[in-house]
Amino acid sequence: MSQAISMTPQEVSDYIADAGRQAWLVPDVPETTPRREIKSVGIIGAGTMGGGIAMNFATVGIPVTILETRPEALERGLGVVRKNYQRSADKGRFPQDEVAARMGRLTGTLSMEDLAECDLVIEAVFEDMDLKKKIFTDLDRIMKPGAILATNTSALDIDEIAAVTSRPEDVIGLHFFSPANVMKLLEIVRADKTADDVIMTSMDLAKEINKIAVLVGVCPGFVGNRILFARQAQAQKLVYQGAMPWDVDAALNTFGFRMGPYQMSDMAGLDIGWKKGAKTTNPIRDALCELDRRGQKTSAGYYDYDENRRPSPSEVTAGIIRDITGVEPGGAPSQDEIIDMCIHPMINEALKILEEGKAQRASDVDIVWLNGYGWPADKGGPMLYGDMVGADKVLATMEKLGAEDDRFAPAETLRKLAREGGRFTEVQPG
Repeated sequence: MSQAISMTPQEVSDYIADAGRQAWLVPDVPETTPRREIKSVGIIGAGTMGGGIAMNFATVGIPVTILETRPEALERGLGVVRKNYQRSADKGRFPQDEVAARMGRLTGTLSMEDLAECDLVIEAVFEDMDLKKKIFTDLDRIMKPGAILATNTSALDIDEIAAVTSRPEDVIGLHFFSPANVMKLLEIVRADKTADDVIMTSMDLAKEINKIAVLVGVCPGFVGNRILFARQAQAQKLVYQGAMPWDVDAALNTFGFRMGPYQMSDMAGLDIGWKKGAKTTNPIRDALCELDRRGQKTSAGYYDYDENRRPSPSEVTAGIIRDITGVEPGGAPSQDEIIDMCIHPMINEALKILEEGKAQRASDVDIVWLNGYGWPADKGGPMLYGDMVGADKVLATMEKLGAEDDRFAPAETLRKLAREGGRFTEVQPG
């Protein structure tokens, strides 16, 4: 039988510190592996993500060439980078003359051929597999031998991207989190054929640009987003059980997340991956978008927003939900039930990731969620929180959810922990 454990704040803090140290270690690649020299970087895409990624390198003195397809997009992207640097200088984070020095390390171009001599190129365009494959086909032709070819994809199959090149050993995922110039986490995604020296060079480079790196494997969403998808799916189901978006968010805020799933969707924009007239797996989101309720940017999404972007529950949204779900108010799960139904599937999905060997160690999952998704530090990450709750309780939730939807069937490791005891944080990858 699995026993829940209680931990002091100091013990949780010590665990997180040790997990952070462990994340840098790659047991199956010798530390003596030679590194590739990275003296220049190319970035494909000058949007929010591409510009933010470029700042990481320019800040530490590495020259960057940014590629865009249109002059106005390039100018806009470089303008945003300059404003970001200027804002930091005005706040006294570095001297004013450092703005010009950092901008001087950035070169814009409209020609991919100008990236040819870069030691590393990072593709940061939107999530479209065909587009990414075309870019990597071109990079394969243009880039010098030995250059590292990286994609910033947040969920797509990097093996499929690497397969269009004649040098899949040079291809790796460098998944930055938005805003990339601020967020500390960097998921380094090892594809099937990624060379050892490309892995170790990427880990070292993460340190150089002051990121916290976690090495993960290829699967839909990798570690962080795959676990997020499980939570999002449950959040969506809760609305069909009588909970309103603000009920779900309030429960997760109480748990310790600064933003719940619907607050996060409104901030990111409900129309990501949506086009007018589209019918997706989320008809509530579709209906909101059709009314031009696309999140904070339109002052209305799941919530209504005032001129200061302060949210309030929306009667329009509540009406749409009632129309689509047919569920009347009342009878919604309690706050504690909402927390269990959102958090326990994350723990279960993490165990499946470990079973598939897509994370190096259980504590790496916690580092990803602590540094990329705002997991509350006092709860240590999904794996440590599993230990705090106990496998029996998590299994009971997953058996109920799995009976309704086999995507949420309990992981075999979860059943084993509940049956035989043991710690989530000590589960070894399969």
